[in-house]
Amino acid sequence: MSKAKIIIAGGGTGGHIFPAVAVAKAIKTLQPDADILFVGAKGKMEMEKVPQAGFNIEGLDIAGFNRTHLWKNWSLPFKLIQSFWQVRSIFKRFQPTAAFGVGGYSSFPVLKLAQQKGIPTFLHESNAFAGKANQMLGKNASKVFVAGAGMEKFFPASKLMITGNPVRKEIAAPQKDAAEARQQFGLQPNVPVLLIIGGSLGARSINQAIQHNLPALLQSGWQVIWQTGKLFEAEAKAAAANNPQVWTSAFIEDMSAAYAAADIVVSRAGAMSVAELCIVAKPAVFVPFPFAAEDHQTANAMQLVNASAAAIVADADAKQKLVPSVLELMHNEHTRNNMQQQLKQLARLDADTIIAKEILNTIHAIA
Repeated sequence: MSKAKIIIAGGGTGGHIFPAVAVAKAIKTLQPDADILFVGAKGKMEMEKVPQAGFNIEGLDIAGFNRTHLWKNWSLPFKLIQSFWQVRSIFKRFQPTAAFGVGGYSSFPVLKLAQQKGIPTFLHESNAFAGKANQMLGKNASKVFVAGAGMEKFFPASKLMITGNPVRKEIAAPQKDAAEARQQFGLQPNVPVLLIIGGSLGARSINQAIQHNLPALLQSGWQVIWQTGKLFEAEAKAAAANNPQVWTSAFIEDMSAAYAAADIVVSRAGAMSVAELCIVAKPAVFVPFPFAAEDHQTANAMQLVNASAAAIVADADAKQKLVPSVLELMHNEHTRNNMQQQLKQLARLDADTIIAKEILNTIHAIA
């Protein structure tokens, strides 16, 4: 069996990085002598998270298209050209036998060069609406791994393989039951919990809705785990001051415990949040981030809403409608149970292994 030398490219957000790391770990489990090199964008979170996971990474001088401040894009062509030269140097040194892209602008020059050199390329599209880089690369990819059905509008049908989104092992196999997890957050072990998560920066619309309606939530008798992001942390702590029913912090280090503690979740609708909620089977009210590219978070959420597996509130309506939607779910155990059953049917536990096997099988078939 020839040695696999695989470049994994992309990043920018946890939604790209964590699936990439999960696949890398699955490849190493299946073929321990495989060489894996990550390529990301300098200054982005992959430059920290990938080494923490035990893999080498090289950074490119590249930036994405700025949709908000168009004048800031003047240097983009120069950075793209520079990144292609950097990728050529990396390829010359590493000699990859395959390239795997997970989206994000650093994936484009890597996968594009691999395709020009006739090296097998694989894409993973985590969202229900495909990103621009993946769309441009899909036609010449060996295989495009996607989260769910209906992606023929973005990629050639013959290239598609539905795998789901790779999820971190600690989420898929929690170590604590609900009572233990609640005690970890300083909460009562036998009282139900509402978990509020808004990503690393927090979600202002969600935070403000909770802040203004916290008394109504607490009158329900439920407890609250409220992850605010650093920008809203002080306001949230002031709103929840001296209330033992509420745990609040900018970040949650142990998301596995947070999911285990929760009975209902309020969340943005990034691809990984959606995938994780399917696996942990927790009823959710989604508030999609409205400025995500092509409004892909709404598309992600609607896949679950259409399957009666979740509820949705528009970002603009969050202040008026989010907490009433949550209270309705709190008071309707039948709806929660039905959502849980639907979520379990949508969950895909082995996406990382399926993707890793397909990449390795293709490499070895060619060799």
